[in-house]
Amino acid sequence: MPLILNWLLRLLPTNPICLRIIKNGSRRSRQLMIRGGFLGVLILASFVILVVKAVPSSDSLSLRALASVGAMIFTSVSVLEILLVCLLTPVFMAGAISHESNPRTWDILLTTPLNSLQIVLGNLFGRWFFVFALLISTLPLFMILRFFGGVPSDSIIGGFMIAAMTSLFVASVAITLSVTRLGGKKAVFSFYVAIVVLLFVTWALDIQTRSPVQGTSGATWTTIFTPLNPFLALEVLLNSRAYMPHDAVDAGWLTRLWLASPVATFNWLCLLSSLVLITFSTICVRVLARNGGTETILRRLVGLPPPESIQRDPHSVGRNAIAWREARRGAGGLAERLARWSFAGIAIAATVVLLGMHQNGTMSLGGLRTSLGFLLLGEIALVTLVAVNLSATAVSREREDGSLDIILTTPIEPGAYLRGKHRGLVRYLLPMILVPIASLLLVVLYETLGGFGTPTTTPVAMASGTNVDVPLFQWQAAAAFSLMFIPFIGCCVMIGLLWSIRSRGTIGSIVAAVLIIGTLTGLVSFCAVPVMNSTNIVGPLIAAASPVNLVMAGLDPTGWLPDALGSGGDLGSMGLLMIGSGIVTAGAYTTLAVILHRHMSRTFMMTVRQLAGTT
Repeated sequence: MPLILNWLLRLLPTNPICLRIIKNGSRRSRQLMIRGGFLGVLILASFVILVVKAVPSSDSLSLRALASVGAMIFTSVSVLEILLVCLLTPVFMAGAISHESNPRTWDILLTTPLNSLQIVLGNLFGRWFFVFALLISTLPLFMILRFFGGVPSDSIIGGFMIAAMTSLFVASVAITLSVTRLGGKKAVFSFYVAIVVLLFVTWALDIQTRSPVQGTSGATWTTIFTPLNPFLALEVLLNSRAYMPHDAVDAGWLTRLWLASPVATFNWLCLLSSLVLITFSTICVRVLARNGGTETILRRLVGLPPPESIQRDPHSVGRNAIAWREARRGAGGLAERLARWSFAGIAIAATVVLLGMHQNGTMSLGGLRTSLGFLLLGEIALVTLVAVNLSATAVSREREDGSLDIILTTPIEPGAYLRGKHRGLVRYLLPMILVPIASLLLVVLYETLGGFGTPTTTPVAMASGTNVDVPLFQWQAAAAFSLMFIPFIGCCVMIGLLWSIRSRGTIGSIVAAVLIIGTLTGLVSFCAVPVMNSTNIVGPLIAAASPVNLVMAGLDPTGWLPDALGSGGDLGSMGLLMIGSGIVTAGAYTTLAVILHRHMSRTFMMTVRQLAGTT
């Protein structure tokens, strides 16, 4: 075989690293469960929309109505698919990121006949193959939707390309973190946080900078942020009549590409960025090998001292040593304290700035509602991710460093140990948990003071003929959110502890906890939307099942609870239902946490013994 052909084949088709990862990963039951769960969630979402929208009007369902239902299902499933891709890609790439914990792996690879490019491509495409297989498996579902009508082939191909390029870019970032030793085991959590921040920031900036299209009813032009967000690119693809690309025929090539073809620009940006990251990773493989792979680029450039050189003064321990230890986990690190309190300060400052912009007239009431929605949802997502990350590594981290074996030799019982973990983590997270609650209190206070002379209510005409003055944020929804959010985070912490006990290492526990909590929260939020939109009394009651739905219902009750107001109801009675539902939801999350605690206390020793000696 010619040498050049052998070299090209070893880049991907016969790359031993790629083949080993695919072969070993295909035999694991976890991969099968993820693939089945991925398709199951998409099929369930399609079934729920079909039942809610098509079944009630099946007696008079026309072909046009069926095509409209098919287009609605395709739009919802496409958005859910990209959301799951952003959630699952770090899962499949976690093995590559975690190589920082064992840098000798790279040293062994460098002794093989493979060159740097083959090593990088083998690790990248060997793991990205599983994400690509997930996307391929969704094509039959989309083809079935074509029988409903209203789903063109171009939209299916375009949505597939957006999801594929998104996953490729995220996978390339993971390989770069692995090669440059900037990641480590904490990078999986940083991955999720970076994804959430990027999506929310670009989406919020896009909403604020949209300009209306003259001569149309509600249509807006795309912005410079559209090619930077996969959901915005998908919105252009699926709803181009309401979110229209610019007609930049006489402009320069960059303007035409960026504003007139945002979908193609997004795909090209992801592809070119992936190529740049692959090239950079290929160069860094050999460079970092010179120091044995034990020192990161950042530590080499800045000259940071080793982490073990940091010392702190002793502190008095409370009654439960485990709770004190978890609550004081950031006492010895300036970066952790700075990140936690900076989050609180920036979030509160952003809320004050938005309210100030509305008060001086630079932001409309509708724009303020939209901006507050993005800000609050971003705060909820970040707090939940931090809670999952800390709880999912609380026990597995101790198993990896051997401290769990020492703790088990003490007289402490499993119930007290787990209770201390839970109480300490919630206490540590309390400043962050109170951030969205404080933001809502500021908004309600601003509304109570009448916006300092600026109108804070919007009159809305309902379908029944009644007029409703919708406030900036309904204070009853804020009260319900304050009641249920802390128990919600406490339940998430308990679920994270459950998988931290059952997992061998921190990577597996973080991945499992994020997937389970993200899937459960997404399903509850998604499945509650049709109920909120189509029922009178149950709608306000089910709104508090998820903090996401509760925030959206508080900002826009006429849009999220139309039947509850359109059938003669009023905001006061609906708000009382929300408060009652918030109390019930808080009790439900607390009860679930107690049940999980009792279950883990009974099975703790058996699970620990089964995983003893494993890494």
